[in-house]
Amino acid sequence: MKRKVLSVLLCAGLAVSVLAGCGSNDGGSTGGSDSGSGDAAESSDMQYVKDKGTLIVGITNFEPMDYKDESGEWVGFDADMAKAFAESLGVEVEFVEIDWDNKILELDARSIDCVWNGMTLTDEVTSSMACTNAYLNNAQVVVVPSDVADQYQDVDSLSGLSFAVESGSAGEEQVSALGLEYTPVTAQADALMEVAAGTSDAAVIDSLMAGAMIGEGTAYADLTYTIGLNSEEYGVGFRQGSDLAEELNNFFAQSYEDGTMQEIAETYGVQAALIEQ
Repeated sequence: MKRKVLSVLLCAGLAVSVLAGCGSNDGGSTGGSDSGSGDAAESSDMQYVKDKGTLIVGITNFEPMDYKDESGEWVGFDADMAKAFAESLGVEVEFVEIDWDNKILELDARSIDCVWNGMTLTDEVTSSMACTNAYLNNAQVVVVPSDVADQYQDVDSLSGLSFAVESGSAGEEQVSALGLEYTPVTAQADALMEVAAGTSDAAVIDSLMAGAMIGEGTAYADLTYTIGLNSEEYGVGFRQGSDLAEELNNFFAQSYEDGTMQEIAETYGVQAALIEQ
């Protein structure tokens, strides 16, 4: 009986030793490896972008910031600046149209690397992303058919109008704050189409877009903008903690100093809105 007990105890002790040894080896090597690679991957968003070779930019169709030319290439002030920034990093640029309302989700899911599309620096944006310094001034303006523009020259006159606004935009924020009736649409360009088609009485869009897309000589010659609802600034957003935000700040400063930023701004008629870097 004693021999059996001794045998059982020896076997049990051996099993514990083997299991402990396996646990130590697996945990030490696997845990150390995962931790090291994870820290390396998460420590530098810039290195992550360089390793994969592309900077994926989340945008919407928004002239004069990001829009397609006749050849189907994405152009605009933001698009051209993004191309130049990607080149400075030694990577390719890829533009992906996103649902503006989901921009933070897209960024956190790594389906895009940044949001660079005339993005207003709101409290929601700055608390959810690593943002650059402001680079352009902007405002939200009311767009109506030209033949009724004289009727809508102040905020009080807007009561009773039905608005179209981009979902999740600064325009939606302004209209909502005023308690006005509105329909959210996918993009600011869609808001203009709603007004042109007569399905909405008015739209609220960025002043820079209004200057480029409505009025004489544009596709929306019968539309005009009347009052401004606010003043705001544009910035670019990266994932929280990203080192790319500061890298882009440095790139903005260099581009402003050497005149590149002004030259690109003049190409798209936004030079008056530039903020000194």
